[in-house]
Amino acid sequence: MVSPAIPSPTHSVWHLGPVPIRGYAVCILVGILVAVWLTDRRWRARGGAPGDVGDVAGWAVVFGILGGRIYHVLTDPELYFKHGEDAVNALKIWDGGLGIPGAIALGTVGAWIGCRRHDMRLSSFGDAAVPGVAFAQAIGRLGNWFNNELYGRATTLPWKLEIHQIDVTSGKPALDANGNPVVLGYFQPTFLYEALWDLALGVTLILLDRRFRIGRGRLFALYAMGYSVGRFWVELLRSDHANHLLGLRVNTWMSLIVFVLGAAWFVTHRGPREESVYTGRRARRHLAEKRAEAERTATD
Repeated sequence: MVSPAIPSPTHSVWHLGPVPIRGYAVCILVGILVAVWLTDRRWRARGGAPGDVGDVAGWAVVFGILGGRIYHVLTDPELYFKHGEDAVNALKIWDGGLGIPGAIALGTVGAWIGCRRHDMRLSSFGDAAVPGVAFAQAIGRLGNWFNNELYGRATTLPWKLEIHQIDVTSGKPALDANGNPVVLGYFQPTFLYEALWDLALGVTLILLDRRFRIGRGRLFALYAMGYSVGRFWVELLRSDHANHLLGLRVNTWMSLIVFVLGAAWFVTHRGPREESVYTGRRARRHLAEKRAEAERTATD
């Protein structure tokens, strides 16, 4: 009897003529599109104008991708800069390797730039965006499945993950003497655990926001705390390469730090949701329009 296991793809790159189509890149792109779509819906529901999210998303996405790659390279420099490695590979984002803490940090900087340019309140934008961000992360984790990476310790659980020896650059597996893909073993599917956690987090954030009308960046803080809790326990299960600090993986420590920062923001920024999602003159104009609409409604 064949023992049950979650299969992994034996190829992570396909070619459309001369153009390589990488599973990892497709998952990241789909995640971004879902996040932008949902953020736009939530932003307009909070009183924002159509097109606002597109004005900010470009900044947030570019900075987020750069931040994710920089974080990955800085926390695992030996993958690119030790003797025998090609430092140019540090630039090859399409081969995988985006650190979510760095992506969120610099992505927030990019969103701040976009919001300032368009008189949009960053806290309102962040609260509108985080459910979509959580869903994007869940979709992006499927890219790790294509690359046969981000797995945990060896296991015999029924939902164990079959991992192949695969070259992420070419997207092709190593073959045994019979021409079959080489199987490295069966491991905890930590990419799947994190993806399911992120999906549940996104749904929870939406439900909490509908119930309590959370504002002032507090939904973003809840996202930071929720994601950090999930990432903490997932990191404890992982067995792939990672640098350690005082016996724990670097990302485990980062999860603790982000959780504390999120909790501090949530506790210190109380009050009702912002009256306007805009700042400056745009906020004054927006509030005037809201008052005029309220007066028309009362008259009718």
